[in-house]
Amino acid sequence: MVSRVERSPFATWWWTIDRWLLASLGVLMVLGLVLTLAGSPPVAERLGLSTFHFVNRQVAYLVPAVALLVATSFLSPRMVRRGALLVYLGAMALIFAALLFGVEVKGAKRWIFGIQPSEFVKPAFVVLAAWAFSEGGRRHDVPANLLALLLLPATIVPLILQPDFGQTMLISVVWAALFFMAGLHWFWVVGIGGIGISGAALAYKFVPHVRLRIEKFIDPAVGTTQGDTFQVDTAMDSFISGGWLGKGPGEGTLKRILPDSHTDFIFAVTGEEFGVLACIGIVTLFAFIVLRGLTLASKNEDSFCRFATAGLVMLFGLQSAINMAVNVHLMPAKGMTLPFISYGGSSLISLALGMGFLAAVTRRRPRSEIITRVDG
Repeated sequence: MVSRVERSPFATWWWTIDRWLLASLGVLMVLGLVLTLAGSPPVAERLGLSTFHFVNRQVAYLVPAVALLVATSFLSPRMVRRGALLVYLGAMALIFAALLFGVEVKGAKRWIFGIQPSEFVKPAFVVLAAWAFSEGGRRHDVPANLLALLLLPATIVPLILQPDFGQTMLISVVWAALFFMAGLHWFWVVGIGGIGISGAALAYKFVPHVRLRIEKFIDPAVGTTQGDTFQVDTAMDSFISGGWLGKGPGEGTLKRILPDSHTDFIFAVTGEEFGVLACIGIVTLFAFIVLRGLTLASKNEDSFCRFATAGLVMLFGLQSAINMAVNVHLMPAKGMTLPFISYGGSSLISLALGMGFLAAVTRRRPRSEIITRVDG
């Protein structure tokens, strides 16, 4: 046990970190390995790979992810801001590179050098937006609110060009929540909401795959020659087949015909093999992390830490909710992973970075440090 009187960096970290938050994230990572073990073998076999190919790769990704999360949680708020700026600039450069030189997959250019840069933009964007909004409320000698307003289109326009409407929607909703938290005039809230609705309507009208997904969600009989609801229908059948207690680990059968059983639809695999009660447990764990984060945000006297905590935890919670809503056919398919549960290197590393930022800005700090800090 680390003594409270010890003054080493680790001792300081141990007594200031929110251990409930850290433990919950650790449980999610362990669950991710277990569920990847359940959902990925059929996909690997269909692709002609070794049975545990995706499991082994997930373990390989998890090691640096844990190291990154812990290392990032040691940062001061100033270092979090600077780190987020570097990540944002690097990720945006890679997004532009992907638009020019990336390989097109399913009609979108989102990957380059084996990574998906948009995953890393999300946590960095939230931290920078939180920084701008907090400065706008604290200082009037810099146009921080204007920078916050310009940050959104600068980020989402390249994402729309990929196109990646799921990440665009996620970033926009979190930004709008931070905008609302900043206490800006209702005129701007209504105006930006109108722009968002108009953008969604334009995407529906002019982007065929967006229109098809929405129409298929409303009426599964629409457009059967262009695509179908096979994955969502199979996911729903998985929950029904598993019942309350599930068929047991490794006993699921529908996962063998579910193409994305290790990524977008791993929640459905959970339902079939471990039951609806296990799914409720996972939802409860996600809800605990979100509520814990929002509670810590409400108690934080540092405006930047308060905005960053709320933004990062909303980003995490919304992504989780969207993935699970798609699995139970409450939303059109978005191609969004379930945090720390779904297979994916870029997703896992970027989530670790975001949660490391969250752990860093929620650490308990003396009131004198908050009052006298010099921003940089």
